[in-house]
Amino acid sequence: MQPVFLKQSPSWATIISNDAGLIEVEINDEDPGFHSMIEKLSTEIQPGIIGVKASDLCQILSIEMVDTSEEN
Repeated sequence: MQPVFLKQSPSWATIISNDAGLIEVEINDEDPGFHSMIEKLSTEIQPGIIGVKASDLCQILSIEMVDTSEEN
């Protein structure tokens, strides 16, 4: 999978690098917008462990994952 670069990142996310198909994002976890997004997307994986699906986070960050190994 290769990421297609961000259209516009939210105020709580800063792109640090986008190299060789790996996007590094710095998240300001003190931003109220980040907390609001986490509350909407989070699910309890195990008792006391909260997670967010990568596909949901990519959608919020406007990142489209493209499988470059598939034949067209």
